[in-house]
Amino acid sequence: MPDITISSAVRSNLNALQSTSQLMSSVQEKLATGKKVNSALDNPNSFFTAKGLENRANDLSTLLDDMGQSVQTLKAADKGISAISDLVDAAKAKANQALQTSSQSERQQFASEYNELLTQIEDLAKDSGYKGKNLLGGTGNDLSVIFNEDGTSSLSISAVDFTDTSSSTGLSLSDLASGDSGTASIALTNGTATTALTAGDTLVSDDDFTAGDTLTLTDSTGTELGSLEITASTTVQDLTDFLDDSSADVSATFSAGSVAITADYEVTVDSDASGFTAISSTHSTTNGFSSDSKIESTLDSLTSAQNTLRAQASTFGTNLSIVENRQDFTNALINTLEEGAGKLTLADTNEEGANLLALQTQQSLASTSLSLAAQADQNVLRLF
Repeated sequence: MPDITISSAVRSNLNALQSTSQLMSSVQEKLATGKKVNSALDNPNSFFTAKGLENRANDLSTLLDDMGQSVQTLKAADKGISAISDLVDAAKAKANQALQTSSQSERQQFASEYNELLTQIEDLAKDSGYKGKNLLGGTGNDLSVIFNEDGTSSLSISAVDFTDTSSSTGLSLSDLASGDSGTASIALTNGTATTALTAGDTLVSDDDFTAGDTLTLTDSTGTELGSLEITASTTVQDLTDFLDDSSADVSATFSAGSVAITADYEVTVDSDASGFTAISSTHSTTNGFSSDSKIESTLDSLTSAQNTLRAQASTFGTNLSIVENRQDFTNALINTLEEGAGKLTLADTNEEGANLLALQTQQSLASTSLSLAAQADQNVLRLF
């Protein structure tokens, strides 16, 4: 294709128009993207510096999400400790109730309810996790919170084990013994003949019993469960019925000249007659609230457990404050980084808008000037 020759004036105006068009495209891109530096070609130094700031801000933003999840894990543990503390208070109330009564039957019931509270404490501790991490669950649940992009700034939070109340590293609260059944027997013989009495025989047939005596049944705290006044007509069956009906936790049966007594706690049959030897049931274990000293010991353990809970709540509270403080700091730092990147790359839309208006005016003038230059070249046609 042969070269096209244009005059100097036309070429000059054409170049000006092309330059103005390129500048307009650049200004329009800045207005469209809001950035004055859109690639390394625009300003390599500003572009790569801003990119580094933006990358760090993105890394910190990811860590910020992890910090938020760590805060929730700490809050879940704190809620668990608060609820466990309430259950420990309830266990204290049970121990104090046991201390206020001398009835072994009631104390045994309170011991059973106390054990149920300990079970609930363990279950609650197991349910205090968040997204698979339980700070009350012991081994394998330690939490590490990273605060900066290279991992050199972090916080390690050690988990505690409240899922086993008897653990010495936890609350050190052991289940109370429920108490086993103990037995005692009263042998009944017919005086010196050593002949076993039958159910219908009178008690006074036995040398150990005398009309006018009073038999009493008491538990280990000295609480009287019942009494029986012996008369000349009181039979062996009357004695058996008295013992069997005295308490729901005591049963008695007569067989082969002997009254067998079975009780869930220690009971004693005694008489106001000096010749009668007291008979007590025997137990390998008694319930955990059977004596005041046992209850006092349990209350001491509960107080210690409550102190442990409060100390751990304080520790988690301190950790929570640290993580939330770093969360706020990281938020502020991300804003600072993004603002710094923006100062290097963001365009001044007011300035670029004014530039575009000026370029549009310049383009219009250049188009008019090009038209005039072309018309001047066309004057030669008038010679023909």
